[in-house]
Amino acid sequence: MNIVFAISEVEELVKTGGLADVGKALPIALKALGENVSIFMPYYKALAEQLALPCATEKQTLFTEGQVYHFDIRHLKWNQIDLYFIDLPEFFMRGGLYSDAYDAYEDNGERFSFFSGAVLHALRAMDNKPDIIHCHDWHTAMLPFLLETDKSGFFSNTKTVFTIHNAAFQGVHRLESIPFLRHHPHILSQVHGGYINMLQSGIEYATKITTVSPNYANELLTDLGSHGLHERLVKRSADLTGILNGCDYTQWNPQTDTFLPQGFSVDNLHPKQTCKSVLQEKSGLPQLEKVPLIGMVCRLTEQKGFGYILPILDEVIKHNVQFVIVGTGDPTVCMDLGEFAHQHPTQFAFINGFSSEFAHLVEAGADFFLMPSQFEPCGLNQMYSLAYGTIPIVRSVGGLKDTVIDHASEDLGTGFVFDEPTPQALLACIRRALLSYYEDPVKFREMQQRGMRTRFTWEASARQYRELYSTII
Repeated sequence: MNIVFAISEVEELVKTGGLADVGKALPIALKALGENVSIFMPYYKALAEQLALPCATEKQTLFTEGQVYHFDIRHLKWNQIDLYFIDLPEFFMRGGLYSDAYDAYEDNGERFSFFSGAVLHALRAMDNKPDIIHCHDWHTAMLPFLLETDKSGFFSNTKTVFTIHNAAFQGVHRLESIPFLRHHPHILSQVHGGYINMLQSGIEYATKITTVSPNYANELLTDLGSHGLHERLVKRSADLTGILNGCDYTQWNPQTDTFLPQGFSVDNLHPKQTCKSVLQEKSGLPQLEKVPLIGMVCRLTEQKGFGYILPILDEVIKHNVQFVIVGTGDPTVCMDLGEFAHQHPTQFAFINGFSSEFAHLVEAGADFFLMPSQFEPCGLNQMYSLAYGTIPIVRSVGGLKDTVIDHASEDLGTGFVFDEPTPQALLACIRRALLSYYEDPVKFREMQQRGMRTRFTWEASARQYRELYSTII
């Protein structure tokens, strides 16, 4: 199959979140299965400064009703995959991908509508007729609409797959702010109260819709889980599939991880204690071997469950326990965590920022990893935690529910799971986890080893996507 990925970020090149991990790992896994895969993405400033790539074609001109766009197509051979970049400096030669610090660019609707149209234009210019164009999130959600309303006949045999990575981000923009679409002959069908919801358009026009875990696919059929798009998704439910993301075990392997002071394995967990000791030292906590340490690495946002965490910290800290939280984001959450760390310097450490070294060290050195998310389409940190023998404490939502089995299933349990979206439910779950740590170290070690033997591979995900592609061509 000839498969084209249209995506806004790819790990190793540019990344703001888990979307980039998929942008790297899934094409590589499909290529390994023998499929013909290429990728299209914007040529951001960070890429231009880093790569300085040649043009793949002569300069392209894209006309719309009343607008003209001159852009280049640049090419990179990357992991044996052809990667093409849409280069329009006016749109992509900026400091951030989607925002300047915390403020989203006002013309994001125009930038990414153009990108979607430019991908189709580039494919025509290169005489590349894909079997599948795989689009991702709101940034490329207008592509199925543009393809479906294309009258050239070039894409008559091309189908689209649209993956929702996070339905909270929908790309809602005023039509007046999108010159690229403003005069499109069919655009009024997508306008509601003067606004276009790009995610909604992707749902309506894509041949098939996927999301990043089976349980999140079910949640998308509810008002709360879909952030208001459930009626559209219920109508397309026969075309909606949840395929669990994989984990890159080449990057997240405790035996070979170069960020760790000492590697360890499922058959030799003793060096994990060295990792814990170094984590405590680097975090400014006392190096106490027998005190359970709860770690957390994430964006500090409401989605990640800080509405459940902050109200119970005073109660949790009464137990013999240590915390290390690493992340940046909401200034109010940062301030609250920083103040709590100041008040409890021997039990609670907060690192305001992000580094790969700390992310890996927390996964390796902590005894528990905390993910009490409000919603979590797939989640990757719980997979990393399992691989490192660090027991996840999670809420039963999205991909967390698909990947972590509660301790109550004694012979199967890999973590601690709670259901109710309340601080009290989280507190009870943490207390269950601490009780297990202190009272039954043998079963705790067995649970660690079960987690380390669990695998969520990109090969398995790629096989499911390949099967889906095959059914629609």
